[in-house]
Amino acid sequence: MKTFKLNRTRWTVTAVGMLATGLALAGCQNDAQSGTLIGAGAGAGLGAIIGHNSGDHAGEGALIGAAAGALGGYLIGNESDKEEHNQRYHDPYYDY
Repeated sequence: MKTFKLNRTRWTVTAVGMLATGLALAGCQNDAQSGTLIGAGAGAGLGAIIGHNSGDHAGEGALIGAAAGALGGYLIGNESDKEEHNQRYHDPYYDY
């Protein structure tokens, strides 16, 4: 019975990873969107592994990891978008 749970967990992690990769390649318009999807996928994978190793709670771990990863990915991507915007639209006339 233990083997079935392990195979099911691997299948779940693989399916979530493939879904996140597919969504990431679907055409994100900016770094915040890409970061959110990549962070959610990576967080779900790591959360499932950690949840499984801490008492067969892979589903809960994946959900928590996906939420934390999405938040972190969004924050990093949003800062990257801001920096890109500042570099692109920087007007040296207004430098003090």
